[in-house]
Amino acid sequence: MAAADTAKTAKTAAEEFTLAGNTAFKDVMEKSMNALAETNTYSKQNLEALVASATAAAKGAEAVSAEAIAFAKKNVEEQMAAAKTLASAKSLQEAMELQTAFTKKAMESYMSEMTRMSEIFTASMKDSMKPINERVTATVERLQAAR
Repeated sequence: MAAADTAKTAKTAAEEFTLAGNTAFKDVMEKSMNALAETNTYSKQNLEALVASATAAAKGAEAVSAEAIAFAKKNVEEQMAAAKTLASAKSLQEAMELQTAFTKKAMESYMSEMTRMSEIFTASMKDSMKPINERVTATVERLQAAR
């Protein structure tokens, strides 16, 4: 009877070992699948942030381009008007005064335009970096939570 008990104990131990191995394998597979799903979600969010960033940058580039074109057009019109005015000057003194006034106005216009362009560019950079900054923040929070 001792041999039968030993065989029964061995069989029970083998069954328990197999059950424990299957359970452990199942747990590892579930954790792996969950980690893979989480990684896919995280990667999708990162890709979406990159797309949003690129879209914002493109809109900013369009705004800068439109502003530059409008400024160039306005500048040409002002130069043509200044040339006509300068051509109608009655004296050298009057021509110098007109040229000085035009140069002053052109310089003020240029400085104003550069300020506007700088503001557009700054806003564009801020908008295009926002989605990436949010993802970096999420990553840092995720790493801190994992500690």
